[in-house]
Amino acid sequence: MKIALLDSGIGLLAAAAALRTVRPDADLVLTSDPDGMPWGPRTPADITAHVLACARAAAAHEPDALVVACNTASVHALEALRAELEPGLPVIGTVPAIKPAAAAGRPVAIWATPATTGSPYQRGLIRDFAGRAAVTEVACPGLADAVERADDAAIDAAVAAAAALTPAGAAAIVLGCTHYELVAERIRAAVAPAAAPDLVLHGSAGAVAAQALRRIADLGRAAGAGTGRLTVLHSGRPAGLSPAAAHYAEGRLLAAQAQAEAQAPARA
Repeated sequence: MKIALLDSGIGLLAAAAALRTVRPDADLVLTSDPDGMPWGPRTPADITAHVLACARAAAAHEPDALVVACNTASVHALEALRAELEPGLPVIGTVPAIKPAAAAGRPVAIWATPATTGSPYQRGLIRDFAGRAAVTEVACPGLADAVERADDAAIDAAVAAAAALTPAGAAAIVLGCTHYELVAERIRAAVAPAAAPDLVLHGSAGAVAAQALRRIADLGRAAGAGTGRLTVLHSGRPAGLSPAAAHYAEGRLLAAQAQAEAQAPARA
């Protein structure tokens, strides 16, 4: 089994680690775009062009599924990706977990990039899935970029600013950018003093990983085991994990298993 994951940068680490945890044998292809990031300020057409280029580079490795582990790419390019790649290559998008966060009808805050906050896309998800829960949209300027750079001071400043905008008593926070999942516990710590005591953070990595495996199983490919190999593509070029990846538990997990896989022939 081989699964490709796509993002502008290291936001894909959370979903990749989730897949690695449940299927350590799966070969993973991580395709990102350091030459073109950030994608958020680009036009929808330009975002789509960059996403398609990353997807085509991954598709050349013949994966069994492609996970679009990026909210921006899912908003703007999912339709184009599916038109080009499906049905031969299943494409799984990322959607903020508003529905499960709002299921109990308690206050919800959605942390997202400034471009996504207040967008017709996010407002549509709130309208369709929030039900009776009170929802507050919280823009997090600079947080994704700080996570990408592994800049602890900038991460702390951006998290603190967003926490100050999060209403007291919030029972759930939706992490509306895949980068935010890499610093989920820092977000929890910043919000907890004013939040509900049973605060829950809702990311997308686990659900996206499960959906990818379901789609592969539907195509009858689940029986094929891989070797746990990790392939990294930067703007289409073979590369290694970004140095920033080692700053996060998810990146360290992937790096450790990739090293173990690389050393396996020497031990045999």
